Amino acid sequence: MPPEYAPFEEPGRKHPARGVLISSEQPTIVFLTVCTKDRQRWLARENVQAALKKIWLSTDTWLVGDYLLMPDHLHLFCAPRDLTVTLQRWVSYWKREFSCLHLPGAGEWQRDFWDTRLRRGENYTQKWNYVRENPLRAGLVKRPEDWLFQGRMNILPW
Repeated sequence: MPPEYAPFEEPGRKHPARGVLISSEQPTIVFLTVCTKDRQRWLARENVQAALKKIWLSTDTWLVGDYLLMPDHLHLFCAPRDLTVTLQRWVSYWKREFSCLHLPGAGEWQRDFWDTRLRRGENYTQKWNYVRENPLRAGLVKRPEDWLFQGRMNILPW
């Protein structure tokens, strides 16, 4: 009997890589995407936005720049203020704080998140322009500026 062969699998990430390279030679800005568990549609609500903003302001370890909430995921740009607090620890903190609020209609977070360290200032602008068009592409608004669930909390260093 011939040996059994495992099917060929393409190499690639099945789970997000962990850790953000922080360089003293240039500012560190991270583009972060966090999804709801099972892509449940509960994020784009005023009470959720207000709660997240309050939590993000309550910690000074990472600064939130531009952010946008879609019904089932969020995008934000962030930068470290306290180099001893990892991105993973910060995200875990604010997810836990949010979950403890038990907001009506709010669900759970997906365990992982996706992050990309931006290399140049123009990447921020390019990525933000793409992100802010998400509600338009999803048919939720006619113009990106009409989407209520977005904002800027801090100007990040570039």
